[in-house]
Amino acid sequence: MWQDVSPTGAISDFLLVWRSAGRDRWWFLALAALATFAIFSLIIQEEHRAPPRAPSITYINSWRADRSDEEIKASNKENQWIKDQVAAERAQAEEETRKLYETLGRISGMDVDKIKRDAAAEKAREAAAAKGQAQHDANVRGGAGAAVSAGR
Repeated sequence: MWQDVSPTGAISDFLLVWRSAGRDRWWFLALAALATFAIFSLIIQEEHRAPPRAPSITYINSWRADRSDEEIKASNKENQWIKDQVAAERAQAEEETRKLYETLGRISGMDVDKIKRDAAAEKAREAAAAKGQAQHDANVRGGAGAAVSAGR
């Protein structure tokens, strides 16, 4: 297959097509160059942020037996503050990612607002179904318990 491929033949074919294209070939060349330039300029300006690193885990083997209540409360407060900071950073990163996907959707011609409405409606349906299932389970458990109690 590759034996029939010749760079000189490819160049001569290109020149033949180029010469037979007529005067309009320059407009097509300019349009192709403009489109290529526009696409590459968008790609070059794009900024990508990697997802945040996973937090390092510190395993605690034991606590000092003589810790005071104030030390425990201070430690808990500090740990809660760290946990809140990590959650805030993660939420911010997720928001930035969501905005990037929205922008990509809009550029691609998608109706992002409709997609968001559909997703919110689906989430509401799932929440209602989960709530209904929880109520059903509670009724079944309560009903079975009441039937057992009445049978005694």
